[in-house]
Amino acid sequence: MTLNVFELRQYAMKPGRRDELITLFERAFVETQEAAGIHLIGLFRDLDQPDRFVWMRGYPDQAARRPALEAFYNSNHWFAHRAATNATMTRSDDVLLLRPLSSALAPDVAAPVPTGEQPGSGVVVLGVHRLDGPLDPLAEAFRLTFAGALAEAGVSVGTVGITDPTTNSFPRHPVREGEWVLVWLSRQPDERAADAALARARTDPRLAPLFARTLQLLRLRPTARSRLQGGPPIAG
Repeated sequence: MTLNVFELRQYAMKPGRRDELITLFERAFVETQEAAGIHLIGLFRDLDQPDRFVWMRGYPDQAARRPALEAFYNSNHWFAHRAATNATMTRSDDVLLLRPLSSALAPDVAAPVPTGEQPGSGVVVLGVHRLDGPLDPLAEAFRLTFAGALAEAGVSVGTVGITDPTTNSFPRHPVREGEWVLVWLSRQPDERAADAALARARTDPRLAPLFARTLQLLRLRPTARSRLQGGPPIAG
């Protein structure tokens, strides 16, 4: 299934309560969101900010997004867990609504969600870069040039998205509006490999125009039930 719309969600947690939310999320919100038509892409602990939880979810298209969200967030199941969920965080509106840069770079949800019997593995590196509007040539340069240079440095990208300017069809959950970004993800086997590859990439002069636009570079540890796990870099 191709996800033509997906969300990057970053939650600011109350001190020390990130694992509490992850435990609740993985027990109560994985199968129930999937059943509503919400496809979970990845769940992550930010390695550099212990009070940030990052996750991603997607939909086949915009027409599928609103009914899927309404089905889940109007359910008795959500209402039963809403207070406990919201009590763990201070902010949940740092959300980017994205579409794939190309169909080949859409999130992959072919694999089943892990059962959680094994811990999460590896590291996912995620970059967020500023675009100067929908016609910014940086996006095309990423596809034609930067992705290959990143791969040569060991940062092969498997998913790339840019801002989806469609009006948010589920305003109960705000998204960041009025800005354009490009987001990419790279699977890495461990922190050491991720750091070495990023160091090579950031000193490559071919990639200087990309890193000059960096808003965030995140190093993320997948949780046990994250569909997207770290591992050998995916070819870009």
